[in-house]
Amino acid sequence: MVHIPLGRSLGANTVSIVIPSSVDRHGLTLALAGSSVRPMLGAQLPLASALPFVALLAAIALLPLVAPRWWHPNHNKALLAVVVSLPVLWQLGIALGEPGRAVLVEKLHDYVGFIVVIGALFVITGGIHVQGSLSGTPLVNTGMLGLGAVLANLLGTTGASVLLIRPLVRANKSRRRSAHIVVFFIFLVANCGGLLTPMGDPPLLLGFLKGVPFEWTLRLWPQWLTATGALLVIFNLWDQWALNREERERPGSQLERVMVHEPLRVNGAASVAALGGVVLTIIAAGRAAADGRPWAVGRQEAVIALLALIAYGAASSEHRERNAFTFGPIVEVAVLFAAIFVTMAPVLEILNGWSEGARTVLGMRFGVTHPWEFFWTTGALSSVLDNAPTYLAFAASAAGLEGMPAHGPFIGALAHHPDTAGLLAAISTGAVFMGANTYIGNAPNFMVKAIAEENGIKMPSFFGYMAYSCGILLPLFVAITLLFF
Repeated sequence: MVHIPLGRSLGANTVSIVIPSSVDRHGLTLALAGSSVRPMLGAQLPLASALPFVALLAAIALLPLVAPRWWHPNHNKALLAVVVSLPVLWQLGIALGEPGRAVLVEKLHDYVGFIVVIGALFVITGGIHVQGSLSGTPLVNTGMLGLGAVLANLLGTTGASVLLIRPLVRANKSRRRSAHIVVFFIFLVANCGGLLTPMGDPPLLLGFLKGVPFEWTLRLWPQWLTATGALLVIFNLWDQWALNREERERPGSQLERVMVHEPLRVNGAASVAALGGVVLTIIAAGRAAADGRPWAVGRQEAVIALLALIAYGAASSEHRERNAFTFGPIVEVAVLFAAIFVTMAPVLEILNGWSEGARTVLGMRFGVTHPWEFFWTTGALSSVLDNAPTYLAFAASAAGLEGMPAHGPFIGALAHHPDTAGLLAAISTGAVFMGANTYIGNAPNFMVKAIAEENGIKMPSFFGYMAYSCGILLPLFVAITLLFF
């Protein structure tokens, strides 16, 4: 997962996940990405290597339900992170020797980049206070979600999410039932909205770094418009029903309550400037890498961290207090995603070896060949794994179908080849859209959930959220499959 333009992960920017030796965005030849290491490692690892990752997912899903008091403190989450990570650290760091250690170093690099970007955005937007309030009517809420879906392509899904979630929560503070508003926010702003530009989500930035023209993703506007349009309509109807229900259940007019608002004014010029600086830094680093002039290792992260420090020092403490800003949500994300990055490493290696034909999984060979298969397979794995490496693995598999070498600007070749452009569209759409299927499918998902809970909104459990996504998103994805893939 690494970063990103404000979407899910960063790792994508830095690592060539497949096959031959290649050069990452820092210009370093990654021997660990060579065919002599990655496919071999993916073929070596037993399926039991995935058990720590499965255990972590189970803990995230079940502990808030069965042991909520134990789960709440972040130090207990840190304890869990250490326990599930130790077997993987031993396996990759000691048992598998240098190839395993190379993977761990890569994941450490990815994680640092990821947490720097998402942490900087969290800190910077904490100093931007939208004074006044929006009226939390269904129409205004729908408009905010639509605005967020557009901004996700400019600020990235993470940037748009952390910027808009607090004003949206404040606008609906008088509502008794507002969890559905946050759920649809995750669907639209934190995921599906970011399909149209490389800034939107990490896989798309990775494609840009691997030769896909910057404007190529704009051709995915039919898929974007179908998904966002359908979700906005469903949300508006749902929100109207929820508000009408409150009107019947509570004394007084709920509509009059939510209509009470003050004029809006955005405070925090320094933080707004720093937010723009983060976006420009990511664009500049991406263009430099695409032009064959990658920045030195750590330069992007250093610039972004400096911008966050300046913004934090310059921002008014009053603005942070009015935003109810604390470091709790970002600490929770940092702790849990540290374990996710470590434990998903062997899973991604197994996926790599499988997609390259170096192994079977449960006796099955990799047999994905059609656009709809790429859409669903990429999407399903992106629901629980980092979407950037998943995107890379399936892009490499698509290249292999046409006998293309999976190195250099090979994803750009997929975009231009008439027989594979449709496959790349399916891979891109699945990776971006289906991160909305679970809380851990995309980093902003967990961040938004944590901010909402900190502001008193009772969010659904892990499985409760999946009930929303299965009931709403899966039928929508079936329709998108029939229409486009």
